[in-house]
Amino acid sequence: MAQIHLLVGSTLGAAEYLADHLADRLNEAGHQTRIHNPASLAELGDTAGQLLLAVTSTHGAGEIPDNLQPFARELALQQPNLGRSHYAVVALGDSNYDTFCAAGHQMQALLEGCGAQPVGTPCLIDVTAQDLPEDAADLWLVTWLPLLSGL
Repeated sequence: MAQIHLLVGSTLGAAEYLADHLADRLNEAGHQTRIHNPASLAELGDTAGQLLLAVTSTHGAGEIPDNLQPFARELALQQPNLGRSHYAVVALGDSNYDTFCAAGHQMQALLEGCGAQPVGTPCLIDVTAQDLPEDAADLWLVTWLPLLSGL
């Protein structure tokens, strides 16, 4: 089973709660999880064979939340070699804005820029269309979990 590091970016707590929910579901599926809030490269250690799951809301005018910004800066400035790692993104946003899930897209670009390989498509959750973001994430997990068997 996979070792999954959940990298949390949350301003008001919705992404933090969603990361907890996802960790529970992933653990139930037999995977090992660790939540990083805040995340840092030093805490990740050797990422070989690990899966990085960015779970983030979008703040302000499309920014990464404050608690995830230091990690994003580390990725941008240090450009660590994540070529042996995989990643996925679960992003929360409001589709009424042109910056819908922008923080998730930024994390995707940063992780890919460091060589991490995507697993599946990002889960983009419109908080205005979902009563519970966890329901949308659970639907995404149904198609995403089988992809982990090939890692």
